[in-house]
Amino acid sequence: MAVNVKLSEELVLEAKRHGALEHRSLPKQIEYWSQMGRIAEQNPDLPFSMLKDILIACAERDLEEYRFD
Repeated sequence: MAVNVKLSEELVLEAKRHGALEHRSLPKQIEYWSQMGRIAEQNPDLPFSMLKDILIACAERDLEEYRFD
């Protein structure tokens, strides 16, 4: 479900910049930051690189298995 929220102009501009570097839309970039923040709060002792790996692993888990033909 989509929900409208008010965000500061500064946050939106920064998210647009970072999203462009990673080829993410503005909503996807903010969603990514939200996921990273949630994982960081749940795992305060893990380094950022490991948090990114956790997100990648979760995304890969949802993909179908690749089949070689």
